[in-house]
Amino acid sequence: MEQSDLECNNVTDCNFEEEAAGKKVIEFKPPLYRQRYYFVKNLVNQHKPKKVADLGCGDTSLIWLLKFHSCIELLVGVDIDEDKLQWKGSKLSPFMGDFLSPRDLNLTITLYHGSAVEKDSRLVGFDLITCIELIEHLDSGDLARFPKVVFGYLSPAMVVISTPNSEFNPLFPTVTLRDSDHKFEWSRMQFQTWALDVANLYNYSVEFTGVGEPPAGAEEVGYCTQIGIFRKNCTKSTTLCQSEQHGELTYKAVFTAIYPSLQQKRFRQLVLTNEVFREVQSMKRTFVQSLKPQDEGEFGDKSKDTGLSRACFKLLGPVFTEAEKNNIEKSPEPFCVGNKFYVPLERLFAYPKVNRLCDNIEVLKALLAGSVGLNSDGSAVKVDLLDEEESY
Repeated sequence: MEQSDLECNNVTDCNFEEEAAGKKVIEFKPPLYRQRYYFVKNLVNQHKPKKVADLGCGDTSLIWLLKFHSCIELLVGVDIDEDKLQWKGSKLSPFMGDFLSPRDLNLTITLYHGSAVEKDSRLVGFDLITCIELIEHLDSGDLARFPKVVFGYLSPAMVVISTPNSEFNPLFPTVTLRDSDHKFEWSRMQFQTWALDVANLYNYSVEFTGVGEPPAGAEEVGYCTQIGIFRKNCTKSTTLCQSEQHGELTYKAVFTAIYPSLQQKRFRQLVLTNEVFREVQSMKRTFVQSLKPQDEGEFGDKSKDTGLSRACFKLLGPVFTEAEKNNIEKSPEPFCVGNKFYVPLERLFAYPKVNRLCDNIEVLKALLAGSVGLNSDGSAVKVDLLDEEESY
């Protein structure tokens, strides 16, 4: 679910219905800023980057949107507005639901106060760097330094740059520059010439697209926002020398959040224990229900070892695939000795939700130790057959 308070940054990011100078302001659905974020979101879905940085992250809305991607393990935002980063950082902290259902992989989110034209070795070699509506805010000196830092020094596998398409501007009423802070706005030819020069210089390929469809009859102006997708070529080495890579720490960290994940033992142990407890209780209930029609005298014999028929544990419904069902049914069955109910670890390990949390039976035993009761040789979980509140 997307955050509800994404900011409206300039004239094209808000939808208006009034007319000015005889022209109706174009209404983008969804708003143009969301289209830009969704473009990046879809790119992440396609390429599964692990390390992503957003330069000029502003109100961190794109960071917030990307943190839900399970593939990302490091998410970084950089902006020159330190106050905004500190104010918006709290929305990126883990919530209760993140602890109740930890991610499969680690995720660290860090916000840095700094400039996109400053070098910082902590951002070297990322899988993806995004620069959404950033370059048009740079003066000529910073614009000249920008490729050297982003493409030459940081050298990510992929860079996404979006910027206004000035050819679209005449479709807006009384618009020269879309934002008062813009230093320039390029036509498609200007942007593509700049982007191709940068790509050739730093050994990248680039393709062009955009978001914000023009209205009917004005297709020749192209997208409202033009986008360049740069991919690093692997035909020749672009590795920086070690002294240059590790000597630059210019950014100031203003916020860091580490999300709970199954890579962290305490969270994996908690999730595993809860899953094992749920499965054991389910099996125990099934067994107790199977005893109800039987004579109380039979059940009252506490010394008898009770094996369970496969019929008691028939696996129903679409929860398991046929292969998973066969694997479970071939595993050792639960059993009862006196008033104790036992579920072999091999049985539990056959369940997919348990299996994915541990590599083998020994790891399962180690993670359960101290959290649930085991039999003397540690081969089965042991619980009371009847809870104190149960009576028959």
